[in-house]
Amino acid sequence: MSIRRLAGAAAVLLATAAALAVVTAAPAGAALTAGCGKAPTLTSGTRTISSGGQNRTYILRVPDNYDRNKPYKLIFAFHWLNGTAANVAGAGYYGLQGQSNNSAILVAPQGIDNGWANTGNRDLTLVDNLTALIDGDLCVDTTQRFALGWSYGGSMSYAVACARPAVFRAVAVLSGANLSGCSPGTQPVAYLGIHGTYDSVLNISLGRSIRDTFVRNNGCTAQNPPEPARGSLTHIVTAYAGCRAGYPVVWAAFDGDHTPEPVDGSTSPSGARTWVGGEVWKFFSQLPSTTPSSPPPSTTPPTTPPTTPPTTPPAEPGGCTAVYRVTGQWQGGFQAEVTVTAGAAAVSGWRVGWTFADGQRITQLWGGRNTPNGNAQTVANESWNGSLGAGASTTFGFLGTSTGANSVPAATCTPA
Repeated sequence: MSIRRLAGAAAVLLATAAALAVVTAAPAGAALTAGCGKAPTLTSGTRTISSGGQNRTYILRVPDNYDRNKPYKLIFAFHWLNGTAANVAGAGYYGLQGQSNNSAILVAPQGIDNGWANTGNRDLTLVDNLTALIDGDLCVDTTQRFALGWSYGGSMSYAVACARPAVFRAVAVLSGANLSGCSPGTQPVAYLGIHGTYDSVLNISLGRSIRDTFVRNNGCTAQNPPEPARGSLTHIVTAYAGCRAGYPVVWAAFDGDHTPEPVDGSTSPSGARTWVGGEVWKFFSQLPSTTPSSPPPSTTPPTTPPTTPPTTPPAEPGGCTAVYRVTGQWQGGFQAEVTVTAGAAAVSGWRVGWTFADGQRITQLWGGRNTPNGNAQTVANESWNGSLGAGASTTFGFLGTSTGANSVPAATCTPA
């Protein structure tokens, strides 16, 4: 079945449900993963990973003539409602397989119930686990991770941008909306939005709304970009002005309905002639490699269930509490999160501390700023999540390595 027919089917289902050349050296500033230089064990094809206590599937596309000493882009491509990872892979990962010319590792995860409800952040956990798995086995430039998707897949890409701004360099949201959540959604990420002006499934106003999240986050000048007239069968691409350096926002509106592959001058979508894949690849490719603030993770796939979280300590007036929880662990590595909760009074900042008892090491952290001192860890809030109202909570997470036991430390919280 062609992607055009799949797109049409997905549109009906969603309406019902909702009423460059290959480089040979590391780019300047690239941070390489533990998989660089290793003989890989991951190969192209459909694979299974344990994530959040469930077996999840995904399709991996490793570049032809993969070079273990060369850093590659890593691109996540999410399917639409009632679509599948196989649909995405079969259509060339929204055209990026051909556009990338073997310069990118491509992965198409499979959503539960063929969707991306992201209940309890289960789909974000899958993304985290897949990132750790691929980084640990293949050579990835950690500053060149991207995500895209159409419809529900676009909504999942938006959720990734909101929740993992320190992990993903940019996203492309094709005809998406806020369906998979957006938390916290306050940090900059390079953002490309593409939407049809008379989308009958997810109105273009929904696309404009989520676009404006990153217009604000990226410091861009607010504007109302021009959009093509009905019947013009064209598209208009607008790059926002005033954005923070390295964090552009681009909006592409087309005269059309709910489709991932619009074609100028035609009402019949076609993957062979659509401009979308080229526009997405151009947007991703313009973003240079940059050095991240933390070292890359070195992990292998989850094989054991997470440990039981400790009991939440009582909140003190004017204080805060911190609860440390392991969300996944595997041979040599783990993922954890810490929930910070204000006491009976609001706090304007917080600092969480704990001491690892088993020699664990944090390799990548989001949602906070860590200052390690041997086994002692001190994580302070970011500028966007320090202010908490009385009883309100925020969460930061991280990937880490462990060589043996991975006991849960007692975390303390101090208002800053």
